[in-house]
Amino acid sequence: MKLDDLKVYQKAMELGDICWNLVSAWNYFEKDTIGKQLVRASDSIAANISEGFRRFHFKENIHFNYIARGSLFETKTWIDKAVNRNLISHEQQGDLQIHINDIARMLNSYISSIEPNQLKEPDSDYQNNVLDPFSNDQ
Repeated sequence: MKLDDLKVYQKAMELGDICWNLVSAWNYFEKDTIGKQLVRASDSIAANISEGFRRFHFKENIHFNYIARGSLFETKTWIDKAVNRNLISHEQQGDLQIHINDIARMLNSYISSIEPNQLKEPDSDYQNNVLDPFSNDQ
């Protein structure tokens, strides 16, 4: 599988672009304060999914996806602040919230799927047949 085929990555990329387009229409002060934070947080979601995607160990991948999840909820906070400061409408907030909810659900499912259950060592009794080097029963 390629990174670009990952649906959660595609949705995260889309959310970053939507936030960029919203912020690009703001005045300098709004862009420089809330705008930069919103764009950085929303872009960080896809960036962290990407960074974890080809990590060698599945635990590293999970770690970066937890960071992506944190960035997703940071994005929500900046959107809420933008609404409170009349920078985006409640309708826009609702549309963005749908994206955030979809990404959160997809990201949680993706994180759950990463741990390789099929790679866990199968049960065997070789451990029961190992001689104890410190035992006198040899």
